[in-house]
Amino acid sequence: MAITPPSHILPGPPPVTVALRRSPRARRLTLRVSRLDGRAVLTLPQRLALALALDFLRDREGWLRAQLAGQAPALTPGPGGSLPYLGAALPVHEHPGRNVVLRDGTLWLPADGRPAGPRLAAFLKATARDRLAALCDSHAAVLGKQFGRITLRDTRSRWGSCSSQGDLMFSWRIAMAPPEVIDYLAAHEVAHLARMDHSPAFWTIVARLCPGHAAARAWLRREGDRLQRVKFD
Repeated sequence: MAITPPSHILPGPPPVTVALRRSPRARRLTLRVSRLDGRAVLTLPQRLALALALDFLRDREGWLRAQLAGQAPALTPGPGGSLPYLGAALPVHEHPGRNVVLRDGTLWLPADGRPAGPRLAAFLKATARDRLAALCDSHAAVLGKQFGRITLRDTRSRWGSCSSQGDLMFSWRIAMAPPEVIDYLAAHEVAHLARMDHSPAFWTIVARLCPGHAAARAWLRREGDRLQRVKFD
């Protein structure tokens, strides 16, 4: 997919940058705003005149600005703020120690001038790995199944997956969700060890492993974008 030209700027206030992409598969003009990073992209059919595309964009400027204004700002956690953690806001502060410490309901980071983001991400990864490993072990035992390795990634399109070899992958951002949502995600992927589909039989297995899965699944659909918008870089 080529980008020609790379972007167009609508004058403000405030100015809005829109990425312009030509696609051989596009049959019409489409304007979308990412729910994750607020990026606006106008997709053009391969041979459409650029002037027509810019006219289309200007006609929809009001809609575009309304979409951008309605988005929640990205959260960048750090000392003096809080970190979404197990469904709650975990206070984050600095201390003179050398290690990241969770104590008395507060997360303490070393006051050594190093960026907080990578340390907070590492803390969430460790939490996700510990909880998911225990939950997957428990759910797999109920089914009499075994899984391979557990991999953690920062994925945007899915919260988890199960390969045909029985390896499980999860987004470590799930550590920001409530415990019952983490349990549902583990049950969902472990259930794929028995059924590699989303048939009624599959959901029967999920319900057996996680009786409250419907509410947890609804929470993840409703709040998942918010977790994806937390920045750690």
